[in-house]
Amino acid sequence: MTEDEPTSDLLAAFGLAVRRARTELGMSQERLAAIAGLDRTYVSGLERGKRNPTLTTQKRLAAALGVSIADLVIRAEETP
Repeated sequence: MTEDEPTSDLLAAFGLAVRRARTELGMSQERLAAIAGLDRTYVSGLERGKRNPTLTTQKRLAAALGVSIADLVIRAEETP
């Protein structure tokens, strides 16, 4: 990712990073949402790049996935 890429590309990459981390754990969206204290429809929208999560939400997702926020961001940046 570069600085001048549209925000939607960044959101899509972050959502994909969350989805990949979740599926690596064999976790459903419902389970991730429950653990993170979020609505399943929010998790779905986030994974589709339709939501722009706050830093607090990123922290909750990362904790629920057993990774750091930095790991999710690195995964997003590595998305082609």
